[in-house]
Amino acid sequence: MNHEQEAEHIIDLYREGAEVWDNHRTQHFIEQHWLARFLELIPAGGEILDVGCGAGIPIAQYFLQKQFKVTGVDASEPMIARCRERFPQAQWHIADMRTLELEKTFNGIIAWDSFFHLTRDNQRAMFPRFAQHAQVGAGLMFTSGPDDGEAMGTFLERPLYHASLSQDEFRQRLSDNGFSVVKQVTEDATCGGRTVWLAQKQ
Repeated sequence: MNHEQEAEHIIDLYREGAEVWDNHRTQHFIEQHWLARFLELIPAGGEILDVGCGAGIPIAQYFLQKQFKVTGVDASEPMIARCRERFPQAQWHIADMRTLELEKTFNGIIAWDSFFHLTRDNQRAMFPRFAQHAQVGAGLMFTSGPDDGEAMGTFLERPLYHASLSQDEFRQRLSDNGFSVVKQVTEDATCGGRTVWLAQKQ
C-alpha cells in the first residue's frame, strides 16, 4: 500500500479506534498554553470551528468551559457521537474536512493534530477552505510536520499517515489566503515536540 492509500485509511482508523483514542486524549492535555494564546485572538464568547475535533476532550471542552461557542467537525461518526453526548450545547457535524462547506464564518479555526493527516495536495487545498470559514481577525491554529515530507506513525498497530509542506510554503499559502503568522514554533519541546502555527485573518 502506498502512502496516498494509507492517507485514505485515516478516517477508518479513527472510526475503529474512537474509544482507544478518546481514552488516550482524556489523559493528555499539554497544549493548553497554545490554546490560551489562540483565544487571545478571539472575542469573548466568540465562535470557534474545531476541524478534526475527535471526541471533544480536551480541546472543545476547554473552549466551552471558557464560554466560547464551538462547532466541531470530524469524519469519524463514533467520535461525533461522543461529542454530542458530552456537549449537547455545541454544534457537531460528521464531515470530511477536505469537503467542508458550512456556509458560516468563525472567530477562530483550529485543526490540532488533524490537518497533518492529509496528503500535501489536500493540505494545500485546505487553506482556501480555512479562509472561506474565517471572519476578518479570526485566529487560525494548526499543527504540522517540521518540514516538507511524509512520515508514518502507528495507531491500532497499523500505519498512521502524516505529511507536511515546507515551512516556506506554509507561510506562502497562509499569506495567499489572507492570513499573517502570529507565532510559529518548530518541534515545541513544551508541547510534545509538535510544530505549531498560529495565524490571523487580515
